Amino acid sequence: MEESYAPATLGSTEANDSVTLEDVARLAGVTAMTVSRALKRPELVREETRQRVMDAVRATGYVPNLLAGALATNKSHLIALLLPTIATSIFTDMVQSLMATLAPAGYQTLLGLTDYLPEREEQLVETLLGRRPDAIVLTGTEHSPLTRERLRRTKVPIIEIWDLTDDPIDMLIGFSHEAVGVEVARHLLAKGYRRFAVLSADDPRGVRRSMSLIDELKRHGTDDVPIEVLPAPATLQTGREGFARLLDRGLPEVIVCSTDTLAQGILAEAAKRGIAIPRDVAVMGFGDLSTAAHVHPSLSTVRIDGASIGRLAADALVNRLDGRHPAQPALRVDTGFTIIDRESA
Repeated sequence: MEESYAPATLGSTEANDSVTLEDVARLAGVTAMTVSRALKRPELVREETRQRVMDAVRATGYVPNLLAGALATNKSHLIALLLPTIATSIFTDMVQSLMATLAPAGYQTLLGLTDYLPEREEQLVETLLGRRPDAIVLTGTEHSPLTRERLRRTKVPIIEIWDLTDDPIDMLIGFSHEAVGVEVARHLLAKGYRRFAVLSADDPRGVRRSMSLIDELKRHGTDDVPIEVLPAPATLQTGREGFARLLDRGLPEVIVCSTDTLAQGILAEAAKRGIAIPRDVAVMGFGDLSTAAHVHPSLSTVRIDGASIGRLAADALVNRLDGRHPAQPALRVDTGFTIIDRESA
């Protein structure tokens, strides 16, 4: 129940070097319990009271002592998300969906970048576990032995996303990169393409998709498939450079790229060279970035439902952390993928 008192004046808190919850309560004319509830569970507080509390927070510059709360409740309300890169927008929908689902449940997201390096992920995991996040979300399933051992021993819920494996650490939500390679190969073969080339960034999942495609092509009698592997993260410039390298090895009928970014680099370089797409060479991407449908020609690609992955991951974590499904290590979700036909292939 909310209790109100006569509000204090701002001057009564200005002399303090460190503003406390009680200072905010005095300025707002409510109890410290009401301030705490307004900050942590605003839906339980009347709008007028919540506004008074927030006005007092802004006036005093109060910052909640999250460490003290974490020690008292054994919860930090922080979810760590490790991504390989933010240089491309392929993970944008997933990140936005994850954060949008976690925030109303009272959890904030802490982002770490691995740069596709297992040793960097190892360092981040060590640092994060020392700070006791409530859960960790990992992009991919390929980790160093030390990282896997640390995460298997921790009490913290773990979700691996954006991939599938037969040996997950804990929960798993993603799709098969090998299946993507197989289905893209079959799709393009069915459209009549026979002379292929591959352009990939050297991230592990992109390489796996590319090699799976090449293996499937070999099973259908296409043995000579040139491949160029360029440093991650993929950029438009590396796409242009990779296309130039492939042209030195002859013009194929279709180039399959490990990302839409590389594919769009090819479109740019082809336009510069007067090479018509798809008449002279077709191009296939991966990721269905927001720009893929709007470049010229529009890009054929593989769509991943990143928003669904983020939402499912957040829901699974909230259910586990709030005790609704305390024993849920067997969660395995294959979100699949969709091949999108557009003008470029």
